[in-house]
Amino acid sequence: MIPSLAGSEPGGRFRDAARAYLVYGVVYWIGAAYAAFHGIGVRAEGRIDWRGMVWVILGLVFVILIPYLLRRRRPWFERWILSRRDFARIISLSMAWRALEVGTRALRPQSASLPAPWGGEISFRLAYIVFFIVTVVALAFVARAAWSEERA
Repeated sequence: MIPSLAGSEPGGRFRDAARAYLVYGVVYWIGAAYAAFHGIGVRAEGRIDWRGMVWVILGLVFVILIPYLLRRRRPWFERWILSRRDFARIISLSMAWRALEVGTRALRPQSASLPAPWGGEISFRLAYIVFFIVTVVALAFVARAAWSEERA
């Protein structure tokens, strides 16, 4: 049995979920920014497609905002939008969908690759495998917070 990073109290589970989502978000954001820097997903017909760049910038907002909302109760959020548990449930479902999508892409034989910052190349298949593992681990933390019994 693996002990929790912050104990078994509900607040600790949400702090763990926020940390896990932050790591997940940073890994994805760095991957997306690196791919965009190399023209993947942001170029159309030889010029920059600003819709792709908007997703890279919006992704950074999510990387910051979602852990902020998961970490502890925010009365303004819970009163007007969603409870923290419901928010975590929605996030975990979207992460499960992401894991499924990335997992199916990891199983496909890929020939495309990007230049690695340290030299050589990074295959898309390897990147998908890494993203899949990071997603599943973070998903476990978020789902644990979302569906665990909440104590006062």
